[in-house]
Amino acid sequence: MPRIAVLPNTVVDQIAAGEVIERPASIVKELLENALDAGARSVEIDVTDGGRSRIRVADDGTGMPRDDAILALARHATSKIRRTDDLVGVGTFGFRGEALAAIASISAIEIETAAQDGAGTLLRAENGEVRDVGECSRRRGTTVTVTRVFSNTPSRLTFLRSPRSEWRATADALTSIALARRDVRLTATHDGRQTFALAPVSSLRGRVAALWGGAYADGLVAVDDVTGSIHVSGLVERPGDAGTAARRIFLSVNGRTVRDHGIVRAAEAAYRSTLPAGVRPSLLLELTVPGDLVDVNVHPMKAEVRFRDRWMLERAVEAAIRRALGTHESAPALGSRAWSFGGTQNGGVGTVVDTEVLRRADGGFGPLLDTPPGSAAPDSARLPDDAPIPPLVQLRDTYLMFERDDGIVLIDQHSAHERVLFERFLGTLERGEAPSQRLLFPLTLHLGPAEADAFEEHQDLFTALGFEVEGFGGHTLIIRAVPMPHPRFDAERCIRETLDALAGSRFASAAPRHERLAATVACKAAIKAGDALSAAEMRALFSALGATALPAHDVHGRATIVHVPWDEVDRRFGRR
Repeated sequence: MPRIAVLPNTVVDQIAAGEVIERPASIVKELLENALDAGARSVEIDVTDGGRSRIRVADDGTGMPRDDAILALARHATSKIRRTDDLVGVGTFGFRGEALAAIASISAIEIETAAQDGAGTLLRAENGEVRDVGECSRRRGTTVTVTRVFSNTPSRLTFLRSPRSEWRATADALTSIALARRDVRLTATHDGRQTFALAPVSSLRGRVAALWGGAYADGLVAVDDVTGSIHVSGLVERPGDAGTAARRIFLSVNGRTVRDHGIVRAAEAAYRSTLPAGVRPSLLLELTVPGDLVDVNVHPMKAEVRFRDRWMLERAVEAAIRRALGTHESAPALGSRAWSFGGTQNGGVGTVVDTEVLRRADGGFGPLLDTPPGSAAPDSARLPDDAPIPPLVQLRDTYLMFERDDGIVLIDQHSAHERVLFERFLGTLERGEAPSQRLLFPLTLHLGPAEADAFEEHQDLFTALGFEVEGFGGHTLIIRAVPMPHPRFDAERCIRETLDALAGSRFASAAPRHERLAATVACKAAIKAGDALSAAEMRALFSALGATALPAHDVHGRATIVHVPWDEVDRRFGRR
């Protein structure tokens, strides 16, 4: 074997550069983060040929005096940290002091900088060596121009993609930073064409509107929740909108943009029972955690972080989004006040049923969801008979309709009842309660092999739901007791259709087994389109839906509630 030898500095520098600089987008990101760390309030980025030919980043930050400008090109030279303790809870972007040295080792670099308006320093370096130091005149701030990227490493140059692809990566990096630093003005041009012109804004929604349009921004649900010392905020996609446009993911921890599959999975878990399999929502989340609970020094490009208690963090994210999706804002039918209709809240012509009032109801569904004889009563009392509920009309024995100040609201009765039953069944499975009713005449079911296998796989959960079933030889089952979610419940049809769906994997998803069964049984047990409801049943369904955690979506991700604004009605009649 060859003997061990210490690598030359030129090779060491290029290895380090490879850890920090993957492509032109990495250069733009590092230079922009340095500008932000220098207190810049306005940054201009100009890129040519996807960054292969030229990258220029100009800022109005603090700038550098002559000696600091020269030292900035040395490896591990930084103004951000002084001792090892500073690495814990570090709040700056470019704290390692590797960026400029790494960029200079694989390109030609020119730096113009001034600590105050007037005389400044001009510095040129190439292949890691300073070639020229002089003077220049400029306003306070720094301009870094990078050319001939990877010119001294042809093998890496061959791995660059087309200028369009490289610019797309740069645009993605700029977008992430623009979302995180909304207080800064950012402008960017590519091949002479302006692509970003972002003024400072006060909110994440405002920045999203500037990037992707006001309609998209207005359709997102706000998240703002605190669990212990963890603050989760941001914007997430409504379940009904997921999959209809490009998926966007943005995560930041203490102001630093990161990648973290665990946080994304936790956020997606909050959408369980609201999205069909395979559909994934857009997520724009900002996490604030104590500095000593996060380590940002684990990735060369600072794109990943490590948490002291990941489980606690992920549960906080899931809970925050779950609560946001349970609000009126997540439903396209609901406006600034959930379930409002007809007028003002304080003694006007109309009445308001507030979501919080409805959530104190037990979800009792009148004749449709009466508590079975002999079973425990629900934990929260039913809405009083005089509770303000809007006049409801049933259309085509399928939809409930009522009017509000801002339009007409339609409720799909099957989807609504499915949501009510799903949350009730899920609670039954998770608490271990199993209210049921014995049948006067037991049912005998003859199953096919696939349905019999599905029953065997889920037998424990059927029992937990209140089904009392025993084998009778071969693929025959005897059903002696069933849950009684409503008087219209057809137990034989429900269990046959449930087993058929489970056998055919029609409801297959990554959800836990008990959630999948609860969703399937709820779908099969719910009232159907075409079932005529009495006035009392409609009122009870309205109240029960308002008491659920996620009233706006059924277990398949379809909308339960649809809002038709008066403007749209007027337009259809030619009044606008």
